[in-house]
Amino acid sequence: MHRNIGLLGLTFVAISGILGSGWLFAPLLAAQAAGPSALIAWGIGGFSMLLLAATFAEISTILPVAGGIGRVPHFSHGSVVSMTMGWTAWVGYNTTATIEVEAVLRYSKTLAPWLYGSDGLLSAAGLGVACFLLLVFTVLNAFGVKFFARLNTALTWVKILVPGLLAAVILASEFRYANFSAYGGFAPEGIKGILSAISTGGVIFALIGFRHVIDMAGEAKNPKVNVPLALVLSLLVSLLIYGGLQLAFLGALDETQLQGGWHSLSFPGELGPMASLATAVGALWIVSILDTSARISSFASGLVSVGSNARLGLAMAQNGLFPKFMETLSERGVPLFALMVNFVVSALFFIALPFKEVLALNTSSIVLSFVVGPVAVLAFRRLLPDTPRAFVLPAAPFTGCFAFIVASLIIYWSGWNTMGHLGICLAVGFCLMAFRVTRGGVESLDWREALWLAPYLAGLMVLSYLGTFGGGAGLIPVGPDILAVGLLATAVYVLAFRLALKPEKFERYMAEEFKDEVEEYGAGGEGPLEEPGAKY
Repeated sequence: MHRNIGLLGLTFVAISGILGSGWLFAPLLAAQAAGPSALIAWGIGGFSMLLLAATFAEISTILPVAGGIGRVPHFSHGSVVSMTMGWTAWVGYNTTATIEVEAVLRYSKTLAPWLYGSDGLLSAAGLGVACFLLLVFTVLNAFGVKFFARLNTALTWVKILVPGLLAAVILASEFRYANFSAYGGFAPEGIKGILSAISTGGVIFALIGFRHVIDMAGEAKNPKVNVPLALVLSLLVSLLIYGGLQLAFLGALDETQLQGGWHSLSFPGELGPMASLATAVGALWIVSILDTSARISSFASGLVSVGSNARLGLAMAQNGLFPKFMETLSERGVPLFALMVNFVVSALFFIALPFKEVLALNTSSIVLSFVVGPVAVLAFRRLLPDTPRAFVLPAAPFTGCFAFIVASLIIYWSGWNTMGHLGICLAVGFCLMAFRVTRGGVESLDWREALWLAPYLAGLMVLSYLGTFGGGAGLIPVGPDILAVGLLATAVYVLAFRLALKPEKFERYMAEEFKDEVEEYGAGGEGPLEEPGAKY
């Protein structure tokens, strides 16, 4: 693999993943759920993602491997955990590409109405164009990571400047302070509204794009410094933009739009609420820019998602869940076969599932894959105590536990209906794992280290069913349910730490990884692992 992505390119990879098509609609979705307290939702969501990113920031300073979301758990908890986390992330990444392609086509509907039929679904011609766009993403990624990084950086400048300019124009034109106290007060739906905005109101869906830095770490220059910096910088920049857009949106609404309350807010048009507000304040010149910018934002996010998912596919082949041919690299250092397999799977999502089902599967599957970061960071403190770290997570046992609780709450807040989609996703993954067992034998998998997954997943399923979010039975009210999830997460966190790999098995896996790194980067090359020494 080629280490050609510098700090700017790596930061822009994450920003491009965060600032996708969501910035045009996330302010509306969050306001519908929480009213003016949506600002608090962005603050909590941003802090949560920074906390999770911080755990991966320390890990990336010692293990900056390609497809990190799926590969890192292999060295902390073995094959079963890495297969489970990698599988859910891989499914989520494939749905991301589908979602962004759909967004590009929806923004192009006025130019090409034949893309959609009378039922609002993609026509046969629209499906053809959708698959062609996925193919374009695949081909552009095949040119190599250096070309990919340059193209993405150029596109991301547009994604930063246009929403920032839009927020500034709306704030300077119209701002109604009364909106923050009238129409039900600052928090019309209370704490439940804030928590719903975080999970289902677009906040987490928007901010979780920082994950692409972790998956591209195997091709970053000076990864032990640049990966942690890119994680933090991308989240801070994106939070400023989203916070500005949310503030501008809340202050620009007039009494006719709010007469039915925050939950009934709606805006016509393909470009949604931000374009409508820009039109209302007379900034027609920026509305014309939004049309093109919306397509660029979705195009760039799809490009990044396809590239990142190829590295995850490679990692899953290294873990043993996917066929070995997906590990093969092209002359440009790109996992070409993984790219092609992912292209087929993403294209099938257009046919196999309705768009709403794809959206529901996306967030739940990706968020679950992140719970391993807080667990792994503590495991590596025990397994690699003397390895220098460019970034050290403060008070790791407590901070990691809190991050694990936060990740668990985000999954819980997504609701019972979404947990159903997640359950189906996991069932398919376990079927693949069972097939793997028939070929490699039960003893080839690390079952002991994965025992914490059973009470964790079962507990979240039960609490989601009993809770009040997303179709739950409503038997546990808001407040006690947070305590219950917190207690479950804390107990599982302690159990997961105790079940981490034993030093002997860890050393064997690290020695195997070092051998693979020599093959990928060349002896004495730029692989993420240092000279193994006598230990390996």
